[in-house]
Amino acid sequence: MKTWKLVSGILSIVLAVFVLFQSAAAGLGNSLAENGETSGSAGFLVAILLIAAGITAIVVRKSVKKGAHIALVIMYGLAAITGFTMAGSYEDLKIWAAWCLICAILAVVAIFKSKNVVDEDN
Repeated sequence: MKTWKLVSGILSIVLAVFVLFQSAAAGLGNSLAENGETSGSAGFLVAILLIAAGITAIVVRKSVKKGAHIALVIMYGLAAITGFTMAGSYEDLKIWAAWCLICAILAVVAIFKSKNVVDEDN
């Protein structure tokens, strides 16, 4: 699982850059169209959560304790919920939310795997 945490951390940080630029463009488009959508702001929040989760995943990649995995589930889960519910006209946000959902599910799997590893050591 530590390979997954390293890869997902690096990909999350790289993808966050794209999400930031796209959300800035979506926010500008929403402002110019005066349509009342908040998809640009939601994209910014998803990007911040992606950066935070990516850094956390890289830092705790060798940890077998549950706390690190729970933090990843919360961050990726919040990003996924925000992305799916607030996408509006910014359709690419659903793609980034899907990535966050996949990472959240893998973090849940890591919780159960780390439980088995700790139990076997005792």
